[in-house]
Amino acid sequence: MWAASCLASCCAACACDACRTVVSGISRRSARIAYCGLFALSLIVSWILREVAAPLMENLPWINHFHKTPSREWFETDAVLRVSLGNFMFFTILSFLMIGVKNQRDPRDGLHHGGWMMKIICWFILVILMFFVPNEIISFYETLSKFGSGLFLLVQVVLLLDFVHGWNDKWVGYDEQFWYVALFVVSLVCYLATFGFSGLLFHWFTPSGYDCGLNTFFIVMTLILVILFAIVALHPAVGGSILPASVISLYCMYLCYSGLASEPRDYECNGLHKHAKAISTGTVTVGLLTTVLSVVYSAVRAGSSTTLLSPPSSPRAGGGKPLLPLDKADEREEEKENRPVTYSYAFFHIIFSLASMYSAMLLTGWSTSVGESGKLVDVGWPSVWVRILTGWVTAALYMWSLLAPIMFPDREF
Repeated sequence: MWAASCLASCCAACACDACRTVVSGISRRSARIAYCGLFALSLIVSWILREVAAPLMENLPWINHFHKTPSREWFETDAVLRVSLGNFMFFTILSFLMIGVKNQRDPRDGLHHGGWMMKIICWFILVILMFFVPNEIISFYETLSKFGSGLFLLVQVVLLLDFVHGWNDKWVGYDEQFWYVALFVVSLVCYLATFGFSGLLFHWFTPSGYDCGLNTFFIVMTLILVILFAIVALHPAVGGSILPASVISLYCMYLCYSGLASEPRDYECNGLHKHAKAISTGTVTVGLLTTVLSVVYSAVRAGSSTTLLSPPSSPRAGGGKPLLPLDKADEREEEKENRPVTYSYAFFHIIFSLASMYSAMLLTGWSTSVGESGKLVDVGWPSVWVRILTGWVTAALYMWSLLAPIMFPDREF
């Protein structure tokens, strides 16, 4: 017994030392990666609790105070929402604390990049506390998460459009034959993948012998948008490029597939229902991985944006030369401290707050289909319409990016 106690103490000490080493190794450059790692940890915790926490939560009187005990799926959804709420609170508090940080002299700059042991402990406490809040608050957060998730998807679309236009401008800017050929090849591959994908969608989701008019409408509508993208982009008055049109076309077709694959497994037009278990595991893994990667890109890209909640490109006013000259060392130190921050810390954390809501909806099938689909993730008609509408919004924003300069020539876009 004494030996086991000593062994446990040694293991705990080693674990603490390891955590301390990892935390102390987080530098200014790796802080954003550390936040992404913390967010990924929250997804793993949500996934695990969704699978194992239901029996425990059934015995908590402040959660299970119903006359009739709800189904196991209700407790699974509730566990995910509570972890998501703790994550949301953590990043939202950080976002409010970081409003107005403009240069590295601000003490809050150190809070953003350092204090990781304290932040991890605070995150853990917030997540634990969420399991003591009333069910009414969780229900309200569930409703709020649907709107927050939609806003997160909208940010994703805007960033995608910005990315593909920047990608095209960079390759065209080289003004060399090799890059023009590369642009054409990538565009051709995207279009081949788009039309090949559409053929698979017709095969999987419009089986013969069933009335699958809604699925046919979704696929045909996406194909019409794909053709419309190419026509408008290549019109002489627009002077667009085929690369952004091809990438957006492929993305819209993927969203169409994602929406159709989210249809309930007992729906006769869902040709994937025979492989429900395999799809469940794949959906969980791919869904979580995609969410983490999209959050990493969104947080870094949107946080670095100069158009929304971003810091000025120069130090604060009044930062000119001092009346009395300093020596070289002091001058370099002052210049370093007055250096402006490279991205908006507040908006960086807001992205994670919205992503916390989106991940909860992903893990619970938008909090409506868990009971219908068991362990399946992101399955149900709400998920279908979210994906389809996201594709249509993407199409509308891309068309706007092409037509707006023509409709309003006096304005800059």
